[in-house]
Amino acid sequence: QVQLVESGGGVVQEGGSLKLSCVASGSSVTKYAMGWFRQAPGKEREFVTAISWTGATTEYADSVKGRFTISRGDTKNTVYLQMDSLKTEDSAIYYCAAAYVIATLKDSAPYWGQGTQVTVSS
Repeated sequence: QVQLVESGGGVVQEGGSLKLSCVASGSSVTKYAMGWFRQAPGKEREFVTAISWTGATTEYADSVKGRFTISRGDTKNTVYLQMDSLKTEDSAIYYCAAAYVIATLKDSAPYWGQGTQVTVSS
């Protein structure tokens, strides 16, 4: 089993920055790909970004490329999401997810955090 706990959400003005963190615990967590999804009110949950367990491979949704950066901590059980140039449409609940590989994470991640709210005000 893998447990994921997100933190770092909050309210920020448009154009501002925010950094989310996700700490994973459980068996073999350092060998999992990790990533972020988000869900805005009335919309389906959507993929945002993911990183392989080595950190060598990353993927981003087109809507956040060039603005968001995913990274892993030195101990590999923490993943960060640096969000810059935030837009009002980035407002959503952000969820951390984990799976063995990025492809599985994007399609059917087995492990999820509880989510953290990000609100971008105009």
